[in-house]
Amino acid sequence: MTLFRQFETSMHVSSLRPKLPDRCQTGVAAGALTCRRKIVAMMPKHVVIVGYEDLMSLDLTGPLEAFSSARIKNAKGVTEATQPGYKVTIAALGAKSFSSESGLRITAACLLSSVRQIDTLIIPGGRGMREPATSARLSEWIKNSWRDIRRIATVCTGIYGLAPTGLLNGRRVTTHWLFCRDLAARFPKIKVDADALYIRQGKFYTAAGVTAGIDLSLALIEEDFGPQVALAVARELVVYLKRPGGQEQYSEPLKFQAQASSRFADLAPWMVAHLEDDLSVERLAEKVSLCPRQFSRRFKDEFRSSPAAFVQRLRLDEARKRLSAAESNVEGVARSVGFQDPDSFRRAFVKRFGVAPSTFRGRFVASQGNRSPGGWL
Repeated sequence: MTLFRQFETSMHVSSLRPKLPDRCQTGVAAGALTCRRKIVAMMPKHVVIVGYEDLMSLDLTGPLEAFSSARIKNAKGVTEATQPGYKVTIAALGAKSFSSESGLRITAACLLSSVRQIDTLIIPGGRGMREPATSARLSEWIKNSWRDIRRIATVCTGIYGLAPTGLLNGRRVTTHWLFCRDLAARFPKIKVDADALYIRQGKFYTAAGVTAGIDLSLALIEEDFGPQVALAVARELVVYLKRPGGQEQYSEPLKFQAQASSRFADLAPWMVAHLEDDLSVERLAEKVSLCPRQFSRRFKDEFRSSPAAFVQRLRLDEARKRLSAAESNVEGVARSVGFQDPDSFRRAFVKRFGVAPSTFRGRFVASQGNRSPGGWL
């Protein structure tokens, strides 16, 4: 049965022009200007998400829900009285009613060609955007409109609609890891990073597959309204506030699961959840009902890594993530991932990442505190 859901996010150009109250219209010129500025400051930022046949539904609905959930203080700064931070419009590239790859039926509020005054343009991915006719139609529209848009973001293979414009030439970008090689071959002037979750280059933002669109949306919300608003959205959506943009798309545990036989398939996520515990060969062998010698041999044959080396990689990768938190400290992070000796943790961290954990944390916290608009990946 086809699931039908209609997203009504009506867009009226006239509503984007604030109507001034009587006191502004009758006041002195200076007073009227002040009043106008206050009302303009209250206006939600206009986010437009492009809709088209055969898109990936979560590439659209993830950003839609994130931006729609953002609430900010009203003009008087009263915490209890909030207003939407964004006005979100789904604008169709072709027919107003279209289906996602999975069969979700969506009805856009309007046609993309009719939209004016866009703050942020979001281009979802999907097999439809990898069709030359669809990507050419969108890229032609972007070439005529991009100067009037504050920022343009692509999710997953939505980049296929932006790349033909030439606006990404010479810039670092990312997309779903499955399509990085194809993207690089089609557009050799673009610098494709297959690992990053999302990258900013000027006014252009690119994100990896599916849920990375939510990561990027949270980062954009934080950029606009600060970490508290982004955190509130993350809590409402029950997701992490931020995965660093440079975090790997395809994690070590996921690689392990993809390659593992049934006996080993659930071992990696269990290890990640118990990094502070005993992860010796004996304990891991017991977990999969093998003797330690047989476990070590099977593990190394399948994954070309000893269990000890694999455990250390998991612990160090998780430590790197935890060091990114503003409230973290090196000793606490080391203990939390299973290193009881701070010196051994420091040596292992330097060997893997080429920098001391204290230096890594210092650089990250400093960059967060002094991040300029152009300071992202």
